[in-house]
Amino acid sequence: WQHTRQPPRVGPLLTPTMPTVGILRDPLFEALGRSFTENEFQELCFDFGIELDDVEEEEDKGTKTRGGAEGGAVEMVVSYKIEVPANRYDILCLEGMRRALRVFTGLDTPPVYRLTSPASLLSITVELPTGAIRPYVLCAVLRDCTFGTRAYNSFLDLQDRLHHNIARRRTLVAIGTHDLDTLTPPFRYTARPPADIHFTPLAQTREFTAEELFAFYNDSANNSPLKKFLPILEGAPNYPVLYDAADRVLSLPPIINGEHSRISPETKNVFIECTCTDLTKGNQVLNTIVAMFSEYSSTPFAIEPVNVIYPAGDSHPKLAGQTVVTPDLSQRVLTADIGYIQRSIGVGADVLPAESIPPLLHKMMLGAELVDGGKSVEVRVPITRPDVMHACDVMEDAAVAFSFNKIPRVLPPISCTGAQQPVAKLTELMRLEMAQMGFTEALTFALCSTDDCFSKMRRADDGNSAVVISNPKTEEFQVCRTSLIPGLLKTFSKNQSNPLPWKLFEASDVVLLDSSTDVGAKNHRRLAMVYAGADGSGFEVIHGAVERTMLMLGPKAAGYGIRRGADPAFLEGRCAEVVLADGLVVGMFGTVHPEVLGNFGLEFPSSAADLNLQAFV
Repeated sequence: WQHTRQPPRVGPLLTPTMPTVGILRDPLFEALGRSFTENEFQELCFDFGIELDDVEEEEDKGTKTRGGAEGGAVEMVVSYKIEVPANRYDILCLEGMRRALRVFTGLDTPPVYRLTSPASLLSITVELPTGAIRPYVLCAVLRDCTFGTRAYNSFLDLQDRLHHNIARRRTLVAIGTHDLDTLTPPFRYTARPPADIHFTPLAQTREFTAEELFAFYNDSANNSPLKKFLPILEGAPNYPVLYDAADRVLSLPPIINGEHSRISPETKNVFIECTCTDLTKGNQVLNTIVAMFSEYSSTPFAIEPVNVIYPAGDSHPKLAGQTVVTPDLSQRVLTADIGYIQRSIGVGADVLPAESIPPLLHKMMLGAELVDGGKSVEVRVPITRPDVMHACDVMEDAAVAFSFNKIPRVLPPISCTGAQQPVAKLTELMRLEMAQMGFTEALTFALCSTDDCFSKMRRADDGNSAVVISNPKTEEFQVCRTSLIPGLLKTFSKNQSNPLPWKLFEASDVVLLDSSTDVGAKNHRRLAMVYAGADGSGFEVIHGAVERTMLMLGPKAAGYGIRRGADPAFLEGRCAEVVLADGLVVGMFGTVHPEVLGNFGLEFPSSAADLNLQAFV
């Protein structure tokens, strides 16, 4: 049966996963000053709060985007696939991983990032039209770099990972890196009609207009990986573009850089620009890139700033008329209560004294010192750790550095026994009973369309029963279901090739508006069953199933009765209500109206029942 739900499978769609990055083993071990067995490295990763997922041997592919050397023997390298927290952008590359592990293991101290003071700063002027499409740009320069092939590949890999992660597939931030020696400052950032933008894009040999380039990338014959980014700009009257003083195009963000300024492993001076719609994310991305790769500058961890000049007026309201120096390398300061850290980790002052907490935070690359007479710790958060925002983040890093394995295991001060919820236990028992009666279980969607819930069932929408989704993404999911029967009828309609008779049931929740609850709605556990056959509607089959169900529901169902009912979804005169001894109506069953069957594309007569299990809990 289609539209019947199988037991949940473990996979990326159901189980949240952390990003996995490939880190070359040998350069990492060289930086750590020793070799590790696989088990030893797994333990180091666990202590640091990451996980070694897999070990692969792969070809050394040479320079990224240019391919390896032609001919000759293929060199094999060992790559560690490491799962890292999604908000740790500083360990998405070899440079950041080895630096963090060296500090964690006590081999190094956290670097100090600083801005240089050249005689005159490079500048980029932001023009008015960018405010309507991609308003902000942030820049930096890395001087006198010595990359080499491996560092160059890592540089480009980090850009890809940041684009995929924090930049949300370039919608928030787009990174451009350029060989500064091929350009003529000052720069300008503007927006123009796509037909007016002419340049040779990266990896191409001829000039395109932006219009021609989009058509080229959209052509399925070219199989371009950049096609998925085109909707970010498509339809806009102007596209953002960066020029140098000689009117050469640096990049068409967030799509592609220009071929003229492409960088290589031999590039010495790198101009980095990040265009963005989210200024905070843009700063984090730029800071991450310069922090990771400024170690290759002649003066490690020194970054040359750039003046970004914004126009006055309403086009750029946050920075109107300002000249902003980027990047911003200032550290943020947080404080956390020592008692809070100790309580949250689950240890006392005897196991984790206050004076031991700052050294633990130093291992996580956070500057820290005790303040307020040792009652609090003041933390200086570097540009590489935007994930540290609150005291709870400080506590988490202290716990990681302390080691989860050192946290004592103690019995909780209270004792409680878990048990199945009564409604869940009753539901499981009724599922078993329905299966023994020859019915197949279906688990349908909890959301449905308004038509499925009301008009197709010949029921009026009074506005007081269904919970409506305020901004539905599809017409199929507009309201929370108020009955299980529409879902079962849809399942019938999708499986009409199956041999008759069809017998389906579902025991699950419906959602009804209820002003007496704090959220204005309430779940109700229902049991629904539907039968269709070639020799009749099967009213007697559903009737018998309802009688058996009421018999198995025990004392609370004692003295129930069946009386004539009325529901537009059922044929008049062939509809009945199930009533308890106290007069409470707990269900309804009958022959489904032919119009309802037609609405769901069904041609065989059918009968259905809907019982309220909540009344028997």
